[in-house]
Amino acid sequence: MTTGSVNPRRADTRRNHERILATAAKSLACSGEVSFNAIAKQAEVGVGTVYRHFPTPEALILAVYRREVRQLVEIVPSLLEKYPPEQAFRVWTTDHLAHYMMTKRGLADALRAAGASRGELPAGAYQDMVRAVSTLLQANVEAGTVRADLKPETILRGLGGLLYLDPKGEWRGDVASLLDLLWRGMGTGRA
Repeated sequence: MTTGSVNPRRADTRRNHERILATAAKSLACSGEVSFNAIAKQAEVGVGTVYRHFPTPEALILAVYRREVRQLVEIVPSLLEKYPPEQAFRVWTTDHLAHYMMTKRGLADALRAAGASRGELPAGAYQDMVRAVSTLLQANVEAGTVRADLKPETILRGLGGLLYLDPKGEWRGDVASLLDLLWRGMGTGRA
């Protein structure tokens, strides 16, 4: 008979796994490199723990990629519950998409350096992002804040400039400027 509690060892394993992924994501965003020794030290785990979770740098890089996309997509419904549609779009772009794009830049370099083939990359990540933007756009169309003829793929292309953000610089101001420019083009023309 079980009590419903989580095995402490499994909970510890999950915490270690998440700390390793979070640390690796930061490393990729800043340097585009993955050092198991540096990640272990920053995540406060042994290097053997990193290798048990991710036997190769490629495995770690792919796991970071999956984590980043999953988090980016899964946050949309809660943002729409918490904020009006326009603010949800802005918060998603600034606090979530911009971080993802900065990480993805380092991640793309790491994937190329690791020699990962296209077949290893998680399928559907782009379509998941299109669906996330589509959800945000639809909420804004219904609120009357953006035009109904916008395509989510076009918006994602417009947000592609986020790839050029400097994670060590004043990137939040750059995101706000880009959003203001895009929002004027997306708007309904009403005051």
